[in-house]
Amino acid sequence: MITSAENKVETDDIWASARSLLGTDGKLSVIMPAYGLGNCIEKNIRRVSEVLDGKIPYEILPVDDGSEDNTASAIRQAAEANPDHVVPVYLKVNGGKGNALKRGFAESTGSHILFLDADLDLSPMRIPLFFQEMERKKVDVIVGSKRHPESNIDYPWRRRLASFVYYSIVRILIGLPLHDTQTGMKLFRREVLQYTFDRMLVKRFAFDVELLSIAHNKGYRIAEAPIEMNFGNKAGSLNAQNVRDVMVDTMAIFYREKILHYYRSVEVVPRLEKPPRVSVVIACPGTSAYLEECLAGLAVQTYTNFEVIVLPDEPLDLGKRAFDCRVISTGKVRPAEKRNLGIERSDGEIIAFLDDDAYPIPNWLETAVKYFSVPEIGGVGGPGATPPNDPFLAQLSGRVFDNLFVSGNYRYRYKGDRVRSSIDDYPSCNLFVRKDVLQAIGGYNTRFWPGEDTILCHDIVFDQKKRIVYDPWALVYHHRRSLFLPHLRQIGRYGLHRGYFAKRFPQTSLRLSYLIPSLFVLGLVGGAAICWLHPYLLYVYLGGVGFYLLLTFLSCVSRNPLVWLLTWFGVISTHIWYGIRFALGLLSRRMPCEVRSFDHGPQQTGG
Repeated sequence: MITSAENKVETDDIWASARSLLGTDGKLSVIMPAYGLGNCIEKNIRRVSEVLDGKIPYEILPVDDGSEDNTASAIRQAAEANPDHVVPVYLKVNGGKGNALKRGFAESTGSHILFLDADLDLSPMRIPLFFQEMERKKVDVIVGSKRHPESNIDYPWRRRLASFVYYSIVRILIGLPLHDTQTGMKLFRREVLQYTFDRMLVKRFAFDVELLSIAHNKGYRIAEAPIEMNFGNKAGSLNAQNVRDVMVDTMAIFYREKILHYYRSVEVVPRLEKPPRVSVVIACPGTSAYLEECLAGLAVQTYTNFEVIVLPDEPLDLGKRAFDCRVISTGKVRPAEKRNLGIERSDGEIIAFLDDDAYPIPNWLETAVKYFSVPEIGGVGGPGATPPNDPFLAQLSGRVFDNLFVSGNYRYRYKGDRVRSSIDDYPSCNLFVRKDVLQAIGGYNTRFWPGEDTILCHDIVFDQKKRIVYDPWALVYHHRRSLFLPHLRQIGRYGLHRGYFAKRFPQTSLRLSYLIPSLFVLGLVGGAAICWLHPYLLYVYLGGVGFYLLLTFLSCVSRNPLVWLLTWFGVISTHIWYGIRFALGLLSRRMPCEVRSFDHGPQQTGG
């Protein structure tokens, strides 16, 4: 139902402000992130179009954020009905509202960008008012505010209270001159988003705070405007887990902005003048559902100058693909030997190593390749997150890897939430390297598996004097092995080789974080052995073990008691088994030169 406020907006001629700001060549891009809105998204796109038609040049970019219902097909129908103005964007996996907005922006062409929640609880009739406020106050960003005195909102008291509390926290920690950051209607000049998106890390709920914080600290001017909101009967996303995630992200933004001064110092590489050819090299035992999923992820890449080289044991027919794809059978050899053959046969200037049990997000190549505009950068790595559709026991393995007391400072390998930085050791499941650098070091060392990627990165950094950069947006989803036995077999191999490499390559492997599990096992066994010397030693020992159990127990918190308990057992067993295997590697004179099973992916072990 159109309210009296909306009628006033319609009757007043305030579109003149929008036309003035857009000028002769400008255009408004409306980005509408959508998840699970198949029942209303087509109608909502049509409604926004009706508001804008004949008023200003515009495009609407509905972004399907990996919905499991018919949202994608409804968006497709809206685009077919209005092909001149609707530009659909489809994401394979739900990556969060922030990620959807970033992908929408990458596809947009407008001089001004409007973020608008696709459920249209916020009236699009307010769009001209946003332009009027932008012109009148001479600002770069207009943020819709539920707490603006002229806002007309239908909003539950519980969410009003949560909004006020969060606003207070943000005002204290971040210092934003705003009363509301989370409302899903915001208008930007394009250059603001070009600056902020190059520096952002948050992909989900605290995305708005990070974006506005970066813009504010850069000096972009921000103001608020009233909104028309009808929240209705929708459930929303206010639950304990989401509140926790928002607060964790907000504290991380505070730390990055106020302590690290990260956003002002982060490296932003120049744009590539000529997009280099990329060869994606995939070592695998043969065809599988995971390989098909991997190739499907490559088919929707936003960067198109690439080829794919698949290296199975035996010949296989992958059929016709939407990209250049070659199959080179290798026989049953180690992954390192397969990858070296891929390097030799590749046409690209950049080699992207991708496991067959991993699949990339659409802007994976685009995100990573830009770094090679800097000559001293020899490699780029990104996170390998646990896929949301992994089986239950594989999800638990992912939770163990994500655990602070398991991966410590290396959690960024499994969670895309660390700042961009230089690294010196990274796995080949998601690794880009210059081809000339690979040729200079002779490719992968074929004597070891696993661990060949540790040697490769060591040679890139210490022999070739090149940097390896980590970017959390160069994301792939990497399937996990099941907890417990397949997970522990993998952990045991990692521990054994890391212990051996601590002697061979101390620059990257002789580190306290790798030693701690072995020290823990030594303390566990040694402490039990000396308890008989004095009763107080028993109390100290039991106290230490109890403290460890409490810390690890709390670190595995989940609303599901079974998930909580199994993850806890997984963390403990990972510590013990890795510690034992690391010690064995440290004491070994050499590693086995032959491997009975290559275990390319979790499908090999039932994971």
